[in-house]
Amino acid sequence: MTTFRENVRSLLRERVLDAAYELVTAQGWAGLRLAAIARKAGISRQTLYNEFGSKDAVGRALVEREAERFLVGIERELRPHGSDLESAAAAGVGFTLREAADNGLIKAILTYARTGDEDLLAYLTTRPEPVFNTAIAMLEAYAEEHWSEVEPEWRGLAVETIVRLTVSHIVQPGSSPEESARRIARITTRVAGFPVD
Repeated sequence: MTTFRENVRSLLRERVLDAAYELVTAQGWAGLRLAAIARKAGISRQTLYNEFGSKDAVGRALVEREAERFLVGIERELRPHGSDLESAAAAGVGFTLREAADNGLIKAILTYARTGDEDLLAYLTTRPEPVFNTAIAMLEAYAEEHWSEVEPEWRGLAVETIVRLTVSHIVQPGSSPEESARRIARITTRVAGFPVD
């Protein structure tokens, strides 16, 4: 059972992350100061420091929250497909690419990265947490349950392939989300050792 203090802390974190989200989407990350986030959230700078400790910690928490939202949606998309690897992969990737195209934070990260503001982009591309490792762990659990006939090494490679290709298509879209999802699903299916039609 959560305590009152835990509930208040959770609400405080959400308010800070909502404020950071709004500011990042409006002006980018590089020039953003913790004082502005605190002001927007309606709290003192000291309270913000006590809760997060640094600007980098706020950025990481912001990206983690978005990653969790994506993973909940991906899991929902995968569920109806069970052991049909190709259709599950296409559904999960398609959802991710469509959502990313409309997500304010991801748009801001990619837009501001073109001007040299790349700190948050690193969470999508070069830092293993929170996006890569979290997505891989969730998909490995799904794959182990639903694709148990795939040899574990190839199952792991297929999961890593789908995550890396999906992130690549988020950062630099090629074709439509549907076409990209179809192609990534076919590649993943082939990596897993299944024949592709």
